[in-house]
Amino acid sequence: MPPVARAEVPVASAVHNTSELVEKDRGMIPMPDGLAAAHASTLLAMPANHAAVLTAFWFAGDRESAANVQIAASQFDRTTQQWTAARLVVDRFAMGRQLGFGLRRLGNPVAWTDSGGRMHLFVVATGWGGWAASRVLHLRQSSAGSHLAELAFEPVRVLPLSWLWNTSHLVRNAPLPLEDGGMVLPVYFELGIKYPVALRFDRDGAFLGLTRMSRRTHQLQPSVVAQSPQQWLALMRDVRPNGKIGVAQTLDGGQHWADLPDLALDNPDAAVAAIAAGDSSMLLVHNPSMNSRSALDLSRSTDGLQWARVTALEQGVPPAEFSYPAMAWADGSLWVSYTAGRKRIAWRRFGATP
Repeated sequence: MPPVARAEVPVASAVHNTSELVEKDRGMIPMPDGLAAAHASTLLAMPANHAAVLTAFWFAGDRESAANVQIAASQFDRTTQQWTAARLVVDRFAMGRQLGFGLRRLGNPVAWTDSGGRMHLFVVATGWGGWAASRVLHLRQSSAGSHLAELAFEPVRVLPLSWLWNTSHLVRNAPLPLEDGGMVLPVYFELGIKYPVALRFDRDGAFLGLTRMSRRTHQLQPSVVAQSPQQWLALMRDVRPNGKIGVAQTLDGGQHWADLPDLALDNPDAAVAAIAAGDSSMLLVHNPSMNSRSALDLSRSTDGLQWARVTALEQGVPPAEFSYPAMAWADGSLWVSYTAGRKRIAWRRFGATP
């Protein structure tokens, strides 16, 4: 990992006390016509002068790993205060033709905007193997504009992450923005053992290097949050029975990482999402049960180690599933999205107490 990485840390927010967040709106993001399954959303805040507040991406098809799974998107319109009709923005057949080799599956899109205002997508892509044999495909906006009707992407390359044909690395959570305009993208290795990895990119989206974030072999899907410009935490899914949310920390901007004790938060082998706030706190969306993904909580911490629930986002009973959360700050609000029953992408918007 190149040295001198300094994260952007929120210093101001319309929400002055995140312990008093209240829900302002909720619903389901529209699905592309004729598709029955949705999973693994990500949220990207748009510039203040854009017609949309934010863009949501996810993968959609008949089911996970179905032949017709593609990457879908919708935008929350500033004027109508509604989500636009969804459309497919990444086609695996077209991407395969441009790359020169076939893609069997697509999944887990993660979005980022570079210093020039271009969107980038990082997508899990597989060939003949399953998810554990995936590669991370880097896509870049090819359309002149970023309005949904014209939005299009072209492949940059498969990221060079391993000697084994770059396989067994996957992406899931949002990047950590850096002061120099670059970012750190959390990914994970998953073939037999599982561990988190941090990737560094410059302000234009060029890949600079990688660093393993944990010596443990049962943690994946890291979500990285900055406590200060060079002190960051990675909060992680635990694949063990009776697992807890795992933690790793860097004090030098990602040059070195150390494992910390697990949080006192149950984790049923499920993804988490963390984000920093402007009141020197951080927020976490997670499944609070050890046995199922039927409940989903929003929790808050001031040190990243002790957490208190702000609100229950969902309180279902098995076999209900609410999973794979994502968060973003946009227009002074906290936006949360997550998979609901593997069929739709649910969303919530939170703001300050009136």
